[in-house]
Amino acid sequence: MPDRAQKCLDDHRPERSSVSLKSKGSGALMGLNGSRGGAVVGLRLNVAAAIAVLLALMIAAAMATAQGDSLGYAVKAAYLYKFTPFVDWPSSAFPAPASPFYICVLGADPFGAMLDDALKGRQVGEHPVKTLRLQTLDSPDACHILYLGALPAQPATAALNRVRGTPVLTVTEQGQGVSGGVVQFVIRDGRVRFTIDSAAAAANRMAISAKLLSLAAAQKAGP
Repeated sequence: MPDRAQKCLDDHRPERSSVSLKSKGSGALMGLNGSRGGAVVGLRLNVAAAIAVLLALMIAAAMATAQGDSLGYAVKAAYLYKFTPFVDWPSSAFPAPASPFYICVLGADPFGAMLDDALKGRQVGEHPVKTLRLQTLDSPDACHILYLGALPAQPATAALNRVRGTPVLTVTEQGQGVSGGVVQFVIRDGRVRFTIDSAAAAANRMAISAKLLSLAAAQKAGP
């Protein structure tokens, strides 16, 4: 990733992501000294920082597309993690309070070490982020984010159908010709962007933040 874009990401990197502010109850609004006002300001700053990171990624995406596919995939790898502060997974998606948060790649992996580097040492709330590379999807709830790599249309559609109704953020590529995922990477004006299907998210029992929806290149709210 170009130095300027990487510096922008580093400068605005949130210290921590949250799976769901709702799931933390009223305590999430309490500061260390019991002050609700100070904590709310802190939460707003964290959201603002996360939005700044996504905007920095959009700038990096424009540079990356101009410089080749490898940098484009580096941006997409970063997006997979940076989506997490804006998505609300139900507590039932985690068997334990500190169980791993799995980002999976199904099929051919276009990221290689770039994904491992982007996720190294990351957490989503109390959940350490782990990567799984799969050739088949044996369990529909094995992943929290599922990126569909290079797969024929029929197996890709079958995978989307298999996880439908489970809290999985599915991510596809525009060139695959597969519909029904929650997020789809697209190229718009030479940049890596994304579209969001909020109805597909709701079907998978997840809520997408209005902030993330506002940054999407396009939104779909129903069939």
